[in-house]
Amino acid sequence: MVDCGEGTQLAMMRQRLKFQRLRHIFLTHLHGDHVLGLPGLISTLDLHGTGGEITIHTTAEGEQILSPILKAFAGYTDFKVNFNLLSSTGGETAFENHALKVRTVKLRHRVPTLGYIFEESPRPRHLLRDMCDFHGVPTSQFNNIKAGMDFVKPDGAIIPNSVLTSDATPALSYAHISDTSFKPSLAEEIGPVDLLFHETTYLEQDLPLAAPRGHSTARQAAEMAKLCGAKWLLTGHYSSRYPSDEGFRDEAREVFPNVILNREGLVTDLTKL
Repeated sequence: MVDCGEGTQLAMMRQRLKFQRLRHIFLTHLHGDHVLGLPGLISTLDLHGTGGEITIHTTAEGEQILSPILKAFAGYTDFKVNFNLLSSTGGETAFENHALKVRTVKLRHRVPTLGYIFEESPRPRHLLRDMCDFHGVPTSQFNNIKAGMDFVKPDGAIIPNSVLTSDATPALSYAHISDTSFKPSLAEEIGPVDLLFHETTYLEQDLPLAAPRGHSTARQAAEMAKLCGAKWLLTGHYSSRYPSDEGFRDEAREVFPNVILNREGLVTDLTKL
């Protein structure tokens, strides 16, 4: 989960998401609309009675502010809360396991703010089972072959890996760029991604409001999508001053064609982009 604002529990229930599967929350910054759902969520996790623990990824200031709040409102729980302290300057790995790496980038907002880049680990190559059987590759060598190794037969003949496998399914990537003013230099840090969520608080007609308040326009988000090599742009974080959200998509598409208008409950399948 990225951020945990008010209404998070209701949104999870509406989407039928399983609370017990949640183990990591990545906080972008310490404004109330991004963190005030935490006490209630932690209490609910404990009420489920499944035990376990959760890790909140935030800065040292985040732990100083949130720890006493969670202790006051959810301190009676048996559910363990861990804090993984991150630098507010970005540029580090927040989380990594065999399948996923999450790294941070520094954003430009009114308070220290981090963006998160989620990157799948490279996937193994696909075995061509008929070719493996033809060349007598034992099953004990399958993992090595999927990792890219050639196969050496008992008589010394070398079967190239390209004969035994096909290309791996490309690893997927997602960038979550929360509250920030437009920062072109960020594009290189984000790198090419399949899906870029970039805040679109304002439309270009209100550009003078954006930077002083640490926010971006839909057009600026589209510019970032172009600069960082994103395949798709996901809009969001709309100001309530506008009567319709459609303008954010329309404005972004003037600069970048592949735009998804984000709304509550939207599910975006990266494998189908």
